[in-house]
Amino acid sequence: MPRGQGKVIAQNKKAHHDYFIEETYEAGLVLKGTEIKSIRAGRVNLKDSFARIENGEAFLYNMHISPYEQGNRFNHDPLRTRKLLLHKNEINKLIGETQRQGYSLVPLKIYIKNGVAKVLIGLAKGKKQYDKREDLKRKQAKRDIERALKNQY
Repeated sequence: MPRGQGKVIAQNKKAHHDYFIEETYEAGLVLKGTEIKSIRAGRVNLKDSFARIENGEAFLYNMHISPYEQGNRFNHDPLRTRKLLLHKNEINKLIGETQRQGYSLVPLKIYIKNGVAKVLIGLAKGKKQYDKREDLKRKQAKRDIERALKNQY
């Protein structure tokens, strides 16, 4: 199965608007207790989340996983920092890449693959305001062309 394929639970749509995604990596998640049940129920939010590498380990910050409704005392902190499972050579490569000016790690989507929760992490370079406007113009022009071709027949 190609990278990023599986039952998509949540996507970070704002990431493609705010960043140029240069490379993607598939990472596993270290979860506690009822977190996987909440993920399978689709109660995940990737907005404002980011990844960082510290002491040779990758961590995901600000990913909100809502508490499981039947979890009572076994529930977890929704915004807890979660460890990402990556190969050592991927982590070493990402350390070098994120040291460069303007690069960061952004989660693009979370999905279930072979019964396991995975996160697609993108190596991202921030867009300037004029780049965002250019993308919006391009999308709008494409929409207008498709609309015109559709109405032509």
